[in-house]
Amino acid sequence: MFKYTTARLSQTLAASCIVLMSFTNPALADDQLKAAISAPERADESVRDQYRNPYETLDFFGIKPGMTVVELAPSGGWYTEILGPYLAEEGQLIAGHFNMERENAPGYFARAMAAYQKRIANKERFGEITILPFDPPVKSSLGEPESADMVVSFRSVHGWKRDGVFADVVKSVHEVLKPGGVFGIVGHRLPEDGDDSVFTGYVKQSWVIEIAEANGLTFVEASEVNANPNDTADHANGVWSLPPSLNVDDDAQKERNRQIGESDRFTLKFVKQ
Repeated sequence: MFKYTTARLSQTLAASCIVLMSFTNPALADDQLKAAISAPERADESVRDQYRNPYETLDFFGIKPGMTVVELAPSGGWYTEILGPYLAEEGQLIAGHFNMERENAPGYFARAMAAYQKRIANKERFGEITILPFDPPVKSSLGEPESADMVVSFRSVHGWKRDGVFADVVKSVHEVLKPGGVFGIVGHRLPEDGDDSVFTGYVKQSWVIEIAEANGLTFVEASEVNANPNDTADHANGVWSLPPSLNVDDDAQKERNRQIGESDRFTLKFVKQ
């Protein structure tokens, strides 16, 4: 569906090299990423790896240990459990987290922030993670302009679409990225012929690409690493009908949904030229 001209691909690859060529040897970087993912501290959470494919996802984005990486909306920190230790020694992790000063903030903001701060309390393991309130367009700064090598987002775009702020999110991403910097995003995928007039947690891949490119980023590639062909994206309680939420009352349906697994997801890579 999305075609890439040879000239455009060459421009993108050249820009990406500005960021990637100066970092750690790829083989060593792979070992460090594998070590972070296989750490015993992740034993309980690693059961989700079969659906979230953290190694393949981060490798597709092109992460390296010496990067400055911004993680958007990390909530309790499932991916921070990997990114923090991975970047602690040579790089820097910045968390664009909930705005705790938002008026009438939902209760889960405080719970998620408390869980996040507890998770990263071990400075020896996680290093010094910077937490910034990110609530565009009210609070939209992710750091100094052109200071980040990569920005990543996991399963959050549906909320930004619902709130009508995804374009503002992309503008913030574009501002903080260095030239050649990467925006990697994973989201619950709605089929292109699906009905997006009702909020279900699923978003069309084409819509994400359209908004990102309209706000300064260049689409590079899509990966099917987080695809789940068993997910129809048509559930009574939206994506929350599936694991890990399993928000259904009927036990038989809950078991059927457990067998489906987590949602079908797009995995998209953009670059700032």
